[in-house]
Amino acid sequence: MTDTHRSTPTNLDRLLRPRSVAIVGASPQPGHLGNNVLANLERCNYPGPIHLVSRSRSEINGRPCVPTIDDLPRGVDSIVLVVPELAVLDAVAACVRREVGGVVCFAAGFAETGAEGRARQDRLVAIAREGGIALNGPNCAGFVNLVDGIALTFEPSIGPADIVPDGVGIVAQSGGMMGNIRIALKLKGVPTCWGFSTGNEAVLGLEDYLEYLLRGDAARVLALFIEQVRQPRRFLELIGRAREQRRPVVMMHPGRTQRARDAALSHTGALAGDHAVMATVLRREGVLVVDTLDEFFDVLALLSRWPEPPAEGAAIMTNSGAFRSIALDFSAEAGLALPPLAAPTRAALAAAIPAYATADNPLDLTTVGVNSPVVYARTAEALLGDPAIGGLITAFMPGAPHLQLPRAEAMLPVIEASGKPVAFAHFCDGPPLAPDFLAVMREHRMPVFTSPDRAMRAMARLAEYGRIRRHPPAQPVPEAPLPPDFAGTIAEYRAKRFLAAEGVRIPEGALARDPTEAEAIAARIGYPVALKAQAGALAHKSDAGGVILGLADAAALRDGWARLHGNLGRARPDLRLDGVLVERMAAPGLEMIVGARRDRDWGPVLMVGLGGLWTEALEDVRLMPADLGAEAILAEIGRLKGAALLKGLRGAPPLDARAVAAAAAILGRIIRATPTLREIEINPLVVYPAGVLALDALMHAA
Repeated sequence: MTDTHRSTPTNLDRLLRPRSVAIVGASPQPGHLGNNVLANLERCNYPGPIHLVSRSRSEINGRPCVPTIDDLPRGVDSIVLVVPELAVLDAVAACVRREVGGVVCFAAGFAETGAEGRARQDRLVAIAREGGIALNGPNCAGFVNLVDGIALTFEPSIGPADIVPDGVGIVAQSGGMMGNIRIALKLKGVPTCWGFSTGNEAVLGLEDYLEYLLRGDAARVLALFIEQVRQPRRFLELIGRAREQRRPVVMMHPGRTQRARDAALSHTGALAGDHAVMATVLRREGVLVVDTLDEFFDVLALLSRWPEPPAEGAAIMTNSGAFRSIALDFSAEAGLALPPLAAPTRAALAAAIPAYATADNPLDLTTVGVNSPVVYARTAEALLGDPAIGGLITAFMPGAPHLQLPRAEAMLPVIEASGKPVAFAHFCDGPPLAPDFLAVMREHRMPVFTSPDRAMRAMARLAEYGRIRRHPPAQPVPEAPLPPDFAGTIAEYRAKRFLAAEGVRIPEGALARDPTEAEAIAARIGYPVALKAQAGALAHKSDAGGVILGLADAAALRDGWARLHGNLGRARPDLRLDGVLVERMAAPGLEMIVGARRDRDWGPVLMVGLGGLWTEALEDVRLMPADLGAEAILAEIGRLKGAALLKGLRGAPPLDARAVAAAAAILGRIIRATPTLREIEINPLVVYPAGVLALDALMHAA
């Protein structure tokens, strides 16, 4: 990742809102990329001049063609290049000569292909920047401006019905994905106002398009499909602006696995960063980061209708007793809270449903609503009026087509009045949904799901977004510089002194430089003791035999001293020690790890998990923003797979999870306040029924 603040070309408006357009490589052949662009412009009734460049034809569709770019009128606003990659550089140079404002370049074969392609892209950037060209691509699918009815993309079949005043704004580095997102949302009845395929981002990056959307009012919800953030600090600034403007941002970022990161490298020519760190920081800043395409489409459909959802869980109403049980299982897996209903809600439900039905969440209406659609309205009104309920999922067997519309029409006024999100879900592997029902749903922009599972997962993410928005943005903290001699890897004894001064409990002990001094320290703190070799260049002491444990008396200590130095002499003969840390052996307890690090792109993050060997064996850790308080950290600790170990198993007493959270909060405060600190880690942090003890500590500073 890089964070180069590239200057945005001043001709961005000419590219995206052109008063005149040219297509270089135009063709009358159906399916040809140039033909698709022309067809899109004609279907949308583009009002400006459309110039065509073709070496082999004098006219296409009754429009005259010129043989070269140099034959075009001077000052065309936006030009689409449908030419091979080897012709791109000359074509852009010709655009500069003709004072063109912006260029869309579909051709691949640049930085994504390796060193030769990278060199060709560098030359392209130099030509475009020197000539003030706003370049979209290369290796892109262009863009759609559906506010003005301008589609400079080879994505087919864009027409007047797609032109809207506002909707979802899409920024995707993948051209295919930009079109796929737009079509998926269209099928859900969700309008798209802008769609950008950024490609290789040679000149214009995703940040430029995002900033452009934030300058206008059309994009009420932002959908980002990103494989690489090249300007993370600028990106975070723009995300903060979107949050201030109360515009939801939903993002999908492939790269959670190493294979996915390798694929991104070959696809975009960009090095992917640490996905977990990125997702943690962006969630803290108000971005809803999703993991699957289903979640992406479904959450966008809900947020486009309810851009400021509540943080509370949902209620489920169904006409299937079997599904009620399924919903209880799946909601737990999806992270969707199903709050218990308040007494007034249960009373209202009891008055609306048969005596044999139970007023509960999920609510099984049985078959009572088949001949009385008003029951659906009454139950929905009761559920949506409950303060603990943030949204509603209706999961119905579709039934006969003629029953679907009355059910919806009965509920719609209640839904409109409540302002809370509602997802209509049906079990649709059987009878199809009635066209009149779907038409009314689309008219009211009501999301319809053909799978209750997807509806529950989407509603869970919606509540997550509501909780994210409730947290105020992270606030800066006063800087507290490290001591001037803290540079590189800091020896354990110095790191522990630093932590102790910040409030972290460490074992009794001191640094010894010879066996006599070690014996005096051991006599003062009491046996048994541990010996640990100390040097900034010895981060992993055990690997070199630099740790001797359980020394019970002076004789054992002298023997241990000799063994430790013998081990180091063989493993690290050139190592120079600061001394040997003599510490009182700690009582056994649960070993955990707490750490914080400053990511070079995304800033500081905090980590808590099971420690010692468990860290590598199970990878049971929680990554979180560094500014979380102890209570929020405690909640994250409770989400560890091994959280039950802290509660006490088989008669063991519960352990002090609050002390773990307090220690983690200290590390979070330290990493935020010290810009030169790159990493700080306690592993293991031993947890007892009362308190914690830092047995080892690592710090690394710039």
